Amino acid sequence: MSEIRLGIGFATGRRNFRKVLNSYINTWKISKKSLSEEDHVSLHLFVSYDLEYHNTKSTDFTNLSQEIVDAFDSITFLGAKNALRSIEMLQKSSEFSQSELKSVFGGGYAGKRNAILYAAIENQMDYLLFLDDDEYPMAVSNNRNLCLWSGQQVFLSHLKEIENADYSNGFHCGYVSPIPQITFNETLNEHDFRVFIEAISNDIINWNSIKNLMNSGGVTYASTDVLLSDEATDVPYAGGCKFISGANLCINLKNPQLSLPFFNPPGARGEDTFLSTMLKERIVRRIPCYTFHDGFSIYQNLLDGTLPIQLSPITTGSSTVNTRFLNACIGWVRYKPLLVYITAPDQYQQRMQSILMALQETLPKISEYFMDQRFMTIALEFEKYCKNVKKHHEQFLRTQITWKKIVNSINQ
Repeated sequence: MSEIRLGIGFATGRRNFRKVLNSYINTWKISKKSLSEEDHVSLHLFVSYDLEYHNTKSTDFTNLSQEIVDAFDSITFLGAKNALRSIEMLQKSSEFSQSELKSVFGGGYAGKRNAILYAAIENQMDYLLFLDDDEYPMAVSNNRNLCLWSGQQVFLSHLKEIENADYSNGFHCGYVSPIPQITFNETLNEHDFRVFIEAISNDIINWNSIKNLMNSGGVTYASTDVLLSDEATDVPYAGGCKFISGANLCINLKNPQLSLPFFNPPGARGEDTFLSTMLKERIVRRIPCYTFHDGFSIYQNLLDGTLPIQLSPITTGSSTVNTRFLNACIGWVRYKPLLVYITAPDQYQQRMQSILMALQETLPKISEYFMDQRFMTIALEFEKYCKNVKKHHEQFLRTQITWKKIVNSINQ
């Protein structure tokens, strides 16, 4: 009988984490019955938690039910008070400078994901599956304006594919996009909003998909074709990336030397996007498995079996919706300069100038439409990160070099 060591990784900051984890474990208990009797899967939990994100305390994450504890062969918590001893040893070692270690394990979600990845390799995981604390193992599709719900076997779907791939990545439905439903008017017309979105977003987003999303109230519905499929597909290399998401993402760790670190510029997100830029030579498979993204934390009752027949549209006018959209826009412009610098260096200056012109043209209209002058700071953030792009690129390269040194040190 062969044993598969599957790590489950959460970089979390929400109290809802334990409830989400419980739903995945309950789904796994049912789906693992379809595995061959020759295969034994041991589960190992890795949790990197942030107490400042929602003013939580450590027990919000570490106080797990006995049922959850029994489902795992080992549990590793990574917080301010229980950092990995091995990372602490690296910090005391003369082999690594503090700037090197900070590039890998520093602030932001990239550092938390790297700590989980490091712990998984150190504990000899075969595979590591990253999940998010606001994504649930279910899919919602739309039929005649009614929601149809289906459970998703997330663990099993990745296990079927990851053995012959470097990465496997599923789909996402629900409130995936932070872009609300926009009613265009004289203040903000469709052309202006299109110019704005295309300027700040990454290359995989196209206006037609965004327009369709807004027409559906900001809800991404699962594709029936995907739900009924048994076939995974190769993620194409486009725009200098093999685009993946940071959750519903499984990493093959049987050869740790092939692993790659997450990275984000200081104060920015995009750790999945920057990993995408490193995957040209990797086998990346898109598996037919969804998770439901509860981006506004308004459907937590889904985990109790409450399945709505309709999902509320995400419209402007709510301070929560508007702030989430603003924060997403700032996040996008903070990592857009480095993304272009990496993927299209010969076009960098021209594209940065075009983006700045687009922002200067549209931000006054965006600010007036949302009645929020904070949107005007988007251009300032963009210019700031443009000025620092070479520094951020050096940090990006240093992270990769340091990661290789760290992985090699584990095997010594």
